[in-house]
Amino acid sequence: MPPSWLLDVLLGVAFLVLVGMYVSWRATRLDRLHVRVETARAALDAALVRRSAVALELAASRLLDPATSLVLATAAHRARTADAEGREFAESDLSRALRAVVGQPDFRATLLAAQGGSGEEGTALLDELDAAAQKVIYARRFYNDAVAAARLARRKLLVRLIPLAGRAPLPDFFEIDDAAPRI
Repeated sequence: MPPSWLLDVLLGVAFLVLVGMYVSWRATRLDRLHVRVETARAALDAALVRRSAVALELAASRLLDPATSLVLATAAHRARTADAEGREFAESDLSRALRAVVGQPDFRATLLAAQGGSGEEGTALLDELDAAAQKVIYARRFYNDAVAAARLARRKLLVRLIPLAGRAPLPDFFEIDDAAPRI
């Protein structure tokens, strides 16, 4: 039978190995959550850029009256060129502008009449705009879910005691008025 001190050392080493494995697992999980946040942010940025591009395309299509085109083009341009601090406000403004444009009385009928009744170009643009607006909604929800998971993981005691997050900044939620226009 081995000496008692040897058994104590083996149990201590096994305990340290298990603690090390757990800490490593938590660090890896936190890193994966941060990668998920970055990936979701890239998808959100792509969806926002696509929505503003479609809005600019609609504004430049000559299907809308000049005042409406100017309002829509201005909001889309501001959304594309906004800095990080003003991005949420600019995107919310674009959402409101899109709803105002599409929410005009008899918008679809007016759009079809402007094209001589065929409406193929306008209908295609509206379908593309609707798809782009829906993608923004889903991308923002996915991003905010990823941020919530990362923030929850960073609140754990172990992550705070041992700085497992390193120097990674705490991710922020992206809050905009993204209600889709009723097309």
